[in-house]
Amino acid sequence: MSDLVARTGRHQQRYEGGCRLVAGCIPFRYKDLDDDNSNKSNKIIEVLMITSQSGPGLLFPKGGWENDETVEEAALREALEEAGVRGELKEFLGYYEFRSKTHQDEFCPEGLCRAAMFPLLVTEELVSWPEQSTRLRRWVSLTEAVEQCRHPWMQEALAEGFSIWLANQIMCVEDDSDPT
Repeated sequence: MSDLVARTGRHQQRYEGGCRLVAGCIPFRYKDLDDDNSNKSNKIIEVLMITSQSGPGLLFPKGGWENDETVEEAALREALEEAGVRGELKEFLGYYEFRSKTHQDEFCPEGLCRAAMFPLLVTEELVSWPEQSTRLRRWVSLTEAVEQCRHPWMQEALAEGFSIWLANQIMCVEDDSDPT
């Protein structure tokens, strides 16, 4: 059982222009393809996805951004609560809008949401976390993540936002290692 407790309730939620504000992340890691850890070309990227509480398919940790935290703090909190991971939050990927069927309320009657998404380099996987009794987590390839992702907006965040960010990171590493 986890000593950590997930936040619940909607009294602290942020709203803007009729949208519920959400923060989330795409947890990722570099995995070695072989035993030679010195060769960077033998590494692949895997992302961590979690099961949904309301149906089939996988998703990334995300949830309401609350009044007493920054958007970065909210993304880190959601990763901890839902996926049981901690890590280093990277550059902002962008905002992704979607409609929630389950989170319609007086401030957002149409269920409109706007999610701020970030890459999260995972540095720690907890054995126990707040939502472990209702969620499973799974490391998958980028291709499998796109195929298994439950929500089109999360597919977009992965296929466009994360993939472009990752390509830029790889280009920067290659530029730094070029002796010319």
